[in-house]
Amino acid sequence: MKTLALVVEAYIKLVGYDLFMARHDFASLHRRVKGLPLRQVTPKPQVPEEISHALNIACCFYPKPALCLQRSSVLIAMLRQRGVPAHMIIGAQKLPFKAHAWVEVEGLILDDRLAAREAFLILEVC
Repeated sequence: MKTLALVVEAYIKLVGYDLFMARHDFASLHRRVKGLPLRQVTPKPQVPEEISHALNIACCFYPKPALCLQRSSVLIAMLRQRGVPAHMIIGAQKLPFKAHAWVEVEGLILDDRLAAREAFLILEVC
């Protein structure tokens, strides 16, 4: 895939997320992500890493920090558009309270530095 095209797409989706959240709440975002269709194509094995890399680059140029929920929502949309069966996981930690979102593909955590499964109790899989 062309990296520049993926970076531009990721950047546009980051902007789209901000615009969506300016008018909606978390429940609306949850429904939107949960309802994202999985395109019925067979993706190449390198697609998840390519998209994750492109999103990382787009975040470098984004004017504000893209937090885990924004990054995960964009990553899920881009992956599912390309036929990758990805899931967004939302978890929480009791003390000190923290919430976190990350993306998994076939049970493997994609592009997350936190030991998410060990540190967070899984609340929802989208």
